[in-house]
Amino acid sequence: MSRPPKSAQQPAPKSAPKSAAEPHSADSHDLIRVFGARENNLKDVSIELPKRRLTVFTGVSGSGKSSLVFDTIAAESQRLINETYSAFLQGFMPTLARPEVDVLEGLTTAIIVDQQRLGSDPRSTVGTATDANAMLRILFSRLGQPHIGPPSAYSFNTASVRASGGITVDRGAAKTKTVKATFNRTGGMCTRCEGRGAVSDIDLTELYDDSKSIAEGAFTIPGWKSDNVWTVGIYAESGFLDPNKPIRRFTKKEMQDFLYREPTKVKVNGVNLTYEGLIPKIQKSFLSKDKEAMQPHIRAFVERAVTFTTCPECEGTRLSEGARSSKIKKISIGDACAMEIRDLAEWVRGLDDPSVAPLLTALQHTLDSFVEIGLGYLALDRASGTLSGGEAQRVKMIRHLGSSLTDITYVFDEPTIGLHPHDIQRMNDLLLRLRDKGNTVLVVEHKPEVIAIADHVVDLGPGAGTAGGTVCFEGTVEGLRTGGTVTGRHFDDRSALKESVRKPTGTLPIRNATKHNLQGVDVDIPLGVLCVVTGVAGSGKSSLIHGSLVDTKGAVADGVVSVDQTPIRGSRRSNPATYTGLLDPIRTAFAKANGVKPALFSANSEGACPTCNGAGVIYTDLAMMAGVATTCEDCEGKRFQSAVLEYRLGGRDISEVLAMSVTEAEEFFGAGDARTPAAHRVLDRLADVGLGYLSLGQPLTTLSGGERQRLKLATHMGDKGGVYVLDEPTTGLHLADVEHLLGLLDRLVDAGKSVIVVEHHQAVMAHADWIIDLGPGAGHDGGQIVFEGTPADLVTARSTLTGEHLAGYVGG
Repeated sequence: MSRPPKSAQQPAPKSAPKSAAEPHSADSHDLIRVFGARENNLKDVSIELPKRRLTVFTGVSGSGKSSLVFDTIAAESQRLINETYSAFLQGFMPTLARPEVDVLEGLTTAIIVDQQRLGSDPRSTVGTATDANAMLRILFSRLGQPHIGPPSAYSFNTASVRASGGITVDRGAAKTKTVKATFNRTGGMCTRCEGRGAVSDIDLTELYDDSKSIAEGAFTIPGWKSDNVWTVGIYAESGFLDPNKPIRRFTKKEMQDFLYREPTKVKVNGVNLTYEGLIPKIQKSFLSKDKEAMQPHIRAFVERAVTFTTCPECEGTRLSEGARSSKIKKISIGDACAMEIRDLAEWVRGLDDPSVAPLLTALQHTLDSFVEIGLGYLALDRASGTLSGGEAQRVKMIRHLGSSLTDITYVFDEPTIGLHPHDIQRMNDLLLRLRDKGNTVLVVEHKPEVIAIADHVVDLGPGAGTAGGTVCFEGTVEGLRTGGTVTGRHFDDRSALKESVRKPTGTLPIRNATKHNLQGVDVDIPLGVLCVVTGVAGSGKSSLIHGSLVDTKGAVADGVVSVDQTPIRGSRRSNPATYTGLLDPIRTAFAKANGVKPALFSANSEGACPTCNGAGVIYTDLAMMAGVATTCEDCEGKRFQSAVLEYRLGGRDISEVLAMSVTEAEEFFGAGDARTPAAHRVLDRLADVGLGYLSLGQPLTTLSGGERQRLKLATHMGDKGGVYVLDEPTTGLHLADVEHLLGLLDRLVDAGKSVIVVEHHQAVMAHADWIIDLGPGAGHDGGQIVFEGTPADLVTARSTLTGEHLAGYVGG
């Protein structure tokens, strides 16, 4: 066969390649562009953010950082991704409205790692919140001896089920057949505590005085009055009990009816009611409610009356006897989950079985990620609701550390919360590693150590609330230092050690504290001074203060006012005025000035606009599409009836008062016709904690984590107590505001209070009168007092990690 001429075999000439200097059009999309952002307090913000770089957003608290990063950029990215799913799937997903912004270009998939606590359900643990528990269950179902069943047999969230009976099978038109079927599912749940690890016990002596009869007022439950037919009356008139007999003389049947009787219809004074035993009635009326939402005296009653003890059957492991009996190398799944994660990682490393090799590799990687991120001191059976905001945030980071995805936008909300200065460098390394893999990292942060590693800085402000919402600076860290903004001016601030410290007026002794990892700690906490408790994350600070001081029943805890990090829960109807109790004196003042009922001045009561029911907006649910909120046309968003708005106090109506900022309202209620001392005291406290920019009617759902904590602090500052315990009050505070907080703490101490602060911020440590340092490490490496004394002594000794970092901070 003849070959074609050589020239015929040459390929067709290609078009000339682009010169190396000419960029590809795909490479031009290297910016995230935001034009005209108006979400919350943002004032037409336009900004360009570099992709595949680390950008830190800073600015005073309330300046609009979260509004720009979370409510605009991240929210629109998530909304656009959700729209790619089918309408059926979207019906099961949260619906997101489009942010108030003109143009958003260059967005990539956003992964949000925020401060939201993990679920507080008692069956939610560190292991279930990550993939670690699922992998351990598979491991034990393959290698555990004796073999007890599939992975569900090792799950404390799965109950064992057995069923048998006839089932009807359709065979075709008018043909059915009944066949016998059995069903078995082996679960690992402990039947006594139902997978909770603890059982609740109600202290009957807190419910009634058994030496009295019902007619003599035996009940000691808050709100249970003798003339109330729904509570005391139904027990007295039900016919099941003798109301004139002392409770301790009830027969066995009467006691059963009194405490445990199933719901039964009865007629009391001609009214049909349902009688129910006292224990289930208390469980439904008190224990099923969120403790945070309860009034203080009700919450105190619940804490007195209900005790939680470790389940005697499973010994707190949550697992059935079968699940506890199956072991690998003498370790059960309950033992494995109770180990510190760094120890568990070593144990898993020692397993070598080719049949589960891929599983062991994946489990090993997950556990190593915990250690790498600084959470090796946790155990997988730790309830997720007990994690701090910073710990919860780092647990969420674990699944992203080994991800092969690139060109993702990671969004972090103050990732250094709860971190000792020693641990911040490790967090910085993680952020830089995410960036170096080709991802865009956006961080909202106040700590100078994190701002310093940024490729790009965006400073919002200049003030908070309506005084913020603009970009004051955009550029490099060096440019920020010399830019003249509030952040730039305070960037290199360092608090000096006190020249003289206060002398204690007494001590609070804690003896043999053993909660969690504490190793029989004995310590005397000084009173009448500012005492700072510090140490690396997981060293036992919260266990010592909250476990041994705040939660202790008895005389010590009675005078203690605790402001912890548990989130404030509130609907969009809740606002700073309702949460702090400020609205009560305001309503009373309006009612007195106009000679009408106070209920008229509540948007949740008689004064509410009937069209929107006091919400100010009308929500239209559009199923899987984002719901639409339109301003109510009748009240124009003011939430009140027009007749109510005609009543005035000091020339302002109630809607105008709720629209005021705390600072404005403080002046308004401080003098003149509107002078209201009770309202002014609450407003003073709100201004003291740095919330002067908040409007009184701003929904609680729009506040940041730091703002909510300071709102809680302002509320508790009115409590009568001699000892204040604050858990990281600098959370969410700008560098410029830390000085303001220190002034507040000084005023509390000078007023005769004792202030105990669990804190990592070096400025607060330097300002302390006394420091208690726990360590030396985390988990079982911690739980000991490694230093007690003044900040100056700590800096001089440099004997602990805290001492090293504090010395570096103050230039010692």
